[in-house]
Amino acid sequence: MQIGGASSYFAPAALLPARPPASAGPPDTSTDSSRAAPTQVSAAQSLIDEQSASAREEADKPSDSSANSDKAKSREGEPSPQQQRLEQLEIAELVSRDQEVRAHEQAHSAVGGRYAGAPTYTFSRGPDGKRYAVGGEVSIDVGAVPNNPEATLRKMEIVLRAALAPAEPSAQDLRVASQAQAQMTQARVDLVEQRRTEAQQARESSAEGAEQDEEATGREESAASSRQERPAPPSLDLYRKLGGLGETTPAIDLLA
Repeated sequence: MQIGGASSYFAPAALLPARPPASAGPPDTSTDSSRAAPTQVSAAQSLIDEQSASAREEADKPSDSSANSDKAKSREGEPSPQQQRLEQLEIAELVSRDQEVRAHEQAHSAVGGRYAGAPTYTFSRGPDGKRYAVGGEVSIDVGAVPNNPEATLRKMEIVLRAALAPAEPSAQDLRVASQAQAQMTQARVDLVEQRRTEAQQARESSAEGAEQDEEATGREESAASSRQERPAPPSLDLYRKLGGLGETTPAIDLLA
C-alpha cells in the first residue's frame, strides 16, 4: 500500500536592500529596481511551488483510495472473524444433532428387531459443505397377530420397549407406545376369552363322552338282562328216554 505524504517546502529568505551610507548621494533608482525585481520573482516562485505541492497532494489521494479499494477487493469473498465464529457454532450444533438423531433411530431399530425397519434420515448441508442428519424415522409393525392373542401380547411387549428405547422419546414414540399398550390390553382380553372358550369346549366334549359311555353301558346292560329273561330251550333227552321204553328186547334161545 502506498501512503501519500505532503512534500516539505521552505520559502527562500526575502532579500532586504542594504542601507546606503550617510555620505552617499541620492539612491540609484536603477539599482533599487534591480534589487526589487528578484524579490517579486521569489514571491511568485513561492506561490507556484505551493500550488505544485497542493497538486501533488491531490494526485496522491486517488492513489491512496485506489490502494484501499484494491485491498478491499483482495479481501472480498473471505468471511469475517465474526462470521467464521457463527459458522463454527452452526457446524458444532449440526454435529451434535447428527449424533443425537442417529443414536435415537438406531435404538428403535436395535430393540424392535424383526418388527422394526431400517432407519431413514433427513439431511441438511452445513457451511462446510457436509451433510448432517437433522431428522429420522424407523417404521415399526403395531398390528395384532391374527387369531393368536398370546403371540400378539409377546409382539406388543417388544414394540413397547422399542418405542421407549431412546433416552428422550419423541411425541411420535409416545403415541406408538400408547398403541402398543392398547393392543396388549385387547390381547389379554382375547386371551381370557379364548381360554374360557377352550375350557367350555373341553367340558362339553367330556360331557358328550360321558353320555356316550352311559349309552354304551345301558345298551350292554339291556342286552344282558334280555339274555337272562329268555327261557332256556327244552331238553330232548327225556323224550328220548321215554321213547326207548317201548322197544322190544330180542329173545335169546337157551338150549338144554
